[in-house]
Amino acid sequence: MTDFAGAEGGNFGMGSISAPRWRMSPMYGLLVAWGILTGVLIILLIYRSTLTMHEDDSIFLHETESQMHKDQTEVISKMQKITPIVKVLGALSGVMILVIAGLFIYQGLNIATTPQ
Repeated sequence: MTDFAGAEGGNFGMGSISAPRWRMSPMYGLLVAWGILTGVLIILLIYRSTLTMHEDDSIFLHETESQMHKDQTEVISKMQKITPIVKVLGALSGVMILVIAGLFIYQGLNIATTPQ
């Protein structure tokens, strides 16, 4: 008896060899990780640039402008928190793209030197 799935006796593929799962190569994994990391870096750079638009070059402080001073202090505090993160993400992104390029060149040289 053959079922609609083509298995004999209703065994629906139990014990049979299944199709191999899709496996991601290290190159694709690195590219995905680099893309996510660089995307986060770009978002932080855009956020930092919007913060600097609100930053004033000079402040003339009077008693009536204390709110302006408080706002300016908050902007500077946010900038000081974001700057080290941007530097680390930028460095990691640069290192990752160099590793990806090195892996690409290494794979290309291995294919070129492999006897056929």
